[in-house]
Amino acid sequence: MSQQVQYFDGPHGRIAYNKVDGAGPGVIWLGGFRSDMTGTKAEFLHQWAERQGRSFLRFDYSGHGHSDGTFENGSIGKWAADALAVFDALTNGPQILVGSSMGAWIATLLAKERADRLAGVVFIAPAPDFTEKLMWPEFTDEQRAMIMDKGRLEQPSEYSGEPEVITKILIEDGRNNLVMNGPIEINCPVRILQGMKDASVPYAHAIAFAELLTSSDVELTLIKNGDHSLSTPADLERLAGVLEGI
Repeated sequence: MSQQVQYFDGPHGRIAYNKVDGAGPGVIWLGGFRSDMTGTKAEFLHQWAERQGRSFLRFDYSGHGHSDGTFENGSIGKWAADALAVFDALTNGPQILVGSSMGAWIATLLAKERADRLAGVVFIAPAPDFTEKLMWPEFTDEQRAMIMDKGRLEQPSEYSGEPEVITKILIEDGRNNLVMNGPIEINCPVRILQGMKDASVPYAHAIAFAELLTSSDVELTLIKNGDHSLSTPADLERLAGVLEGI
């Protein structure tokens, strides 16, 4: 970590966070599924903020990283509540949300709640509604039955040596928080970065998401050789340029 972890009492126990004080608009990092705030992009943005003299905040959802809770008890609604608590407790003035993968879903839910405080939103490989649109169709009937009858499914993870656990709570709560079933009321500047070789989120999903946003200022950048993480030096510089342009 570039800085010592701090904590505050969130809705589901202590939430770990890390903050750079600086000028606004502030930047808030919203990480992905099973990710924590020590990832490459989050660390890069921390260092970028220090160089730029900008305010930057990153945190771990409950059940992730240094925060309290168990991952398997988590859900989109719970993690969105964590994000809203962080936003209200630890930021002031206009903010730019940066949501990566699942974090884009969380950012969308947060943007709806605090529209008056947004200076912009950056979505990286956005995966809103991924439980229903990307995961559920890929499961076999046997896997779906395992989730709904037994409450959980374990499968190998591409990003960790630990198995990826998909719970009934995650699936059902995801259905209660879908955002791509109509116009998405975000009216600030929006920038979307999406790799065309993303094995987790097809770029068609990012295009469909962009089409639903009500903002008149939406720019979608497709990176032909980009993967899901978009963490190469060129990808990181592109992210910095997008933030500096808002």
